[in-house]
Amino acid sequence: MQMAMDAAGLTGFLAREFGQVAMDFAVERVGPEGLVLRLKVADRHLRPGGTVSGPSIFALADVAMYLAILARIGPVALAVTTSCAVDFMRKPAAGRDLLGEARLLKLGRSLAVGDVLVFSDGMPEPVARASLTYAIPPKPQPPKP
Repeated sequence: MQMAMDAAGLTGFLAREFGQVAMDFAVERVGPEGLVLRLKVADRHLRPGGTVSGPSIFALADVAMYLAILARIGPVALAVTTSCAVDFMRKPAAGRDLLGEARLLKLGRSLAVGDVLVFSDGMPEPVARASLTYAIPPKPQPPKP
């Protein structure tokens, strides 16, 4: 399986195109089987009670799937989420980063489907599971003569 982007390329892309959130994430591993993305948990990611907020967990799952797709197809900035369902299964450990393990289930020309298991760093059981679908824009066609 051919990879279009490696961890360094994905990190650079994220910094260029999504600089407002790039500092929150670190690509841990990327390969044909998928991608692992770290959410560097900070106070801004917490909700009352000291646990990571649902929107932060969604962001990790969404960015992990986006980067897993780009790792395969290249830097397509306009690929967009069309569907996402998140199951929150247990409370993340306090003071720990989260890891999103993204796996592509189907990569077509116009749609990609995958899932992301979210783990609290050091915990064996997932804290959340997300199922996502992305729309991939058509590749530009060269002008006809």
